[in-house]
Amino acid sequence: MEPTPSPDEPPQRLSWSGMTHVGRLRSNNEDAFLALTYNDREVRYLGKTGASCFDDGDFVFAVSDGMGGANAGEFASRIAVERITRIMPRLYRLAAQNLGAGVSDALEDIFHQVHAELGRMGRFYEECAGMGATLSMAVFCPGWMHFCHIGDSRIYYLPAGGGMRQVSHDHSHVGWLRREGKINEREARSHPRKNVLNQALGAGHQILSPQFGSVSCHSGDRFLLCT
Repeated sequence: MEPTPSPDEPPQRLSWSGMTHVGRLRSNNEDAFLALTYNDREVRYLGKTGASCFDDGDFVFAVSDGMGGANAGEFASRIAVERITRIMPRLYRLAAQNLGAGVSDALEDIFHQVHAELGRMGRFYEECAGMGATLSMAVFCPGWMHFCHIGDSRIYYLPAGGGMRQVSHDHSHVGWLRREGKINEREARSHPRKNVLNQALGAGHQILSPQFGSVSCHSGDRFLLCT
């Protein structure tokens, strides 16, 4: 996603591109992504690529990586992104009133709703037992990107001036080791517990603690959401 405003104003236009691929190791694709725009009247799904203005609403992008046996992981990630649409009008009203804390609460509501739904299905359907998903979600409104995140899918910020910064935290023991400076990125990639999460949606009866944050957007800034 790349906000593209006039030089001295908050971003008024945004372009995006998204894709997913099964990869080389699995027969089914457990990743899912979502792109939509919304206002207080409607939610509208976007194509895989495009560009648009903020005149008619704000934008939401999300990625999710599912976990579980058979096709449960694929199902979990699809549930995670599909449930987002239900609360979008509320988010729009809060953003329009510049209620940053309200946006945070609304985003957390989405995560708790998805968590409850995955847990419910895991309890009632044997084939869904233990299924879970990561979820990284970004809401773009003029001048700001608000995000909520859980798991080890990532959100990167690439400012127009150069460089790249990971703004999401990996909710894993290895992620904690990295943040504490005990291992570096290269060591994290080969760590034997690199895929073990301590926070995810569903995947058992755990208490959620999603990460929420905001980034000020400027002309030429880019953002990457990835699994």
